[in-house]
Amino acid sequence: MSNIRIIPRLDIKGPNLIKGIHLEGLRVIGDPHEYATKYYEAGADELLYMDIVASLYGRNNLSDIIKRAAHNIFVPITVGGGIRSVDDVKHILRSGADKVAINTAAVARPELIHEVSRRFGSQCMVLSVEAKRVSPGKWEAYTDNGREKTGLDVVEWVKKGVELGAGEILITSVDFEGTKKGFDVDVVKAVSTEIPVPVIASGGMGEMKHMVDVVKEGKADAVAIADLFHYDRAAIGEVREFALEADIHVRRV
Repeated sequence: MSNIRIIPRLDIKGPNLIKGIHLEGLRVIGDPHEYATKYYEAGADELLYMDIVASLYGRNNLSDIIKRAAHNIFVPITVGGGIRSVDDVKHILRSGADKVAINTAAVARPELIHEVSRRFGSQCMVLSVEAKRVSPGKWEAYTDNGREKTGLDVVEWVKKGVELGAGEILITSVDFEGTKKGFDVDVVKAVSTEIPVPVIASGGMGEMKHMVDVVKEGKADAVAIADLFHYDRAAIGEVREFALEADIHVRRV
């Protein structure tokens, strides 16, 4: 069994690390580099950077932040937000990222998933999905930080994305994000049981038990965590130990 990955999520607006609820009501937390360095030194398995206002500018603006991080952070870095072309991917990878998470541009032109995976490898292409529940057992994919409907069924869209070459899926629950009530285990399970690639659960972790729930019940391969770490409600080491005690395989540091 592969180790479950613990991934601090850093949502970025301009030069600042921010946090919101339901992807809205954003509050400045601090300098993203300071937090990223702290998380790396504490034993994070990966880091996830998301430019949450990239849609306003039509491009990702994290290259300088990623270049700075790449100097002293040596775990995989995934970058998302405003990545719309193979050239955008090439630019952000040259800045120091290892993977890209693409949502809006993939919805607009699904062929981009294939182009990125063919050029850089499927392990580089993360399909990012913002999921909002529309009825029991049904979720719609959204774009632009949960503001724009796509009409796409989340499970069917994810299956298509994997067929096109996505090597990993990032599922962010718009309903649960920032609430600290736990992950949307149902949508994670609905996706993870239908595809052969890893699934990262994001949105809603408020206590360490929530990780156990989404891994054991939702079959998540990784958890993206923001609020819990940003506000020092728990340290990465504590989450890791809690997971080990719950018989979840995580990397031992």
